[in-house]
Amino acid sequence: MDKKEILKRLDHTLLGQTATWEDIRRILDEGMEYKTASACIPASYVKQASEYVDGKLPICTVIGFPNGYSTTAVKVFEAKDAIENGAREIDMVINIGLLKDKRYQEVEDEIRQVHEACGGKILKVIIETCLLTEEEKIKMCEIVTAAGAEYIKTSTGFSTAGATFADVELMKSHIGKDVKVKAAGGIATLDDAEKFISLGAERLGTSRLIKMIQNTDDGLGY
Repeated sequence: MDKKEILKRLDHTLLGQTATWEDIRRILDEGMEYKTASACIPASYVKQASEYVDGKLPICTVIGFPNGYSTTAVKVFEAKDAIENGAREIDMVINIGLLKDKRYQEVEDEIRQVHEACGGKILKVIIETCLLTEEEKIKMCEIVTAAGAEYIKTSTGFSTAGATFADVELMKSHIGKDVKVKAAGGIATLDDAEKFISLGAERLGTSRLIKMIQNTDDGLGY
């Protein structure tokens, strides 16, 4: 697969607790240079990052991250604040406890409210597949579809495991026609990236892909 095809699906990501503006700026510069889908960064840097890229790169941030158990009101506020600061994409974490309690309507209502708060910007819903049963993963595909979000996303990268090929394949087969899949966490090689894409992932979340591509013999050709 052409490396540019991989890069245009990449949410170039830096969400570590110790990330500084210098670290964030490097992610932004690489995202602009290599034309990634977005840069996914902590909410506290969204305004500064949005001003820095000046429309050359979509800024993404995370909501209710990484555990998902903030109240709906807090998640809605976070989403609105991020959009006002210049975010064009939002990745939110579901309330996993509510899902396991089978309070499905509350999970759906929360996603719908955050989606409305995004005001037409892209919402990706992180379901943290490593903590769910197969039944729960399928149920979340149905809920995300019903709530109207644009993407369902595998993982935060902060839990016990990241994306798996089996999970992406499962999600792709159970989401609605207007929902896309984002694979995040555990993408360790270019072969992994290509396999996730071949299984139906429209987006990839990682900070390592650009370095992998830079280290290949043929480079990027920009």
